[in-house]
Formats: sequence, C-alpha cells, structure tokens
Amino acid sequence: MTATVLSVVAAVIEQDGQFLVTRRLPGVHLGGLWEFPGGKLDPAEEHDSALRRELREELGVDVTVGELVHQTIHAYPERTVALFFYRCALRGVPRPQLGQDMRWVARQELPQLGFPPADTELIDRLVKSDVR
Repeated sequence: MTATVLSVVAAVIEQDGQFLVTRRLPGVHLGGLWEFPGGKLDPAEEHDSALRRELREELGVDVTVGELVHQTIHAYPERTVALFFYRCALRGVPRPQLGQDMRWVARQELPQLGFPPADTELIDRLVKSDVR
C-alpha cells in the first residue's frame, strides 16, 4: 500500500536581513518546532492560492508569491510530505492569528531554533547564502 504524500507550501519571507518564522502549536504534528509559515494544499488548489490563504489564516496578512526557492520530499514515520518553499513579499504587517509564536530571525541564527527535519537542507542553503 502506498502512503499518500501531503503537499505543503511555505513562505520564505526576508526583510532587513531577517526571516519570518512561526512556531508550530503544541498538539499538532511536530508541535513546538519553528517553521516558515504556510500549510497544506486543499484538493485541486494552486500553490500560490494556498500560500496566500494560509498566510491570511495564520498571520492575517497577504503576500506576493515569488519564485520557488526549494522543494523536497521527506518521509516522517507518520506521513510523507512534499514541501515547496516560495520566496514571498509581505503586503501588510503579520500578526499571529492562532496564538502561535512569531519571530524575525537572522540568517545565521536559523540553525539554533529547531526546525522540522524536512527543512534542514533549506536552512543550510539559507545560512550559506545560497538562497537570496
């Protein structure tokens, strides 16, 4: 039996040399870890539409979705995710809508936060300035 792959989009938002990250709420998959904001695609939803919807739901802000900067597939014991990270620009001021922590973090501080294993390669690329 083949497991379903869950497609997830995430926003890589950089302003003034810092990246916008949020902390996953307790009680959800990978709760307590930091992440680039975003979420699951609904059936037949386009990546840019899903990303704009998720950022409105999570942070009450609209974004302009730019280029795909990284993609990966990662198998966790309980699910497999296909992650698509897009460069995004804010159109407004983000404010957490779900009670989650939100932070602006310098490139070199990203590895100290604790991200899901699926984000490791992107974090490495960001720290080495491979992605701008």
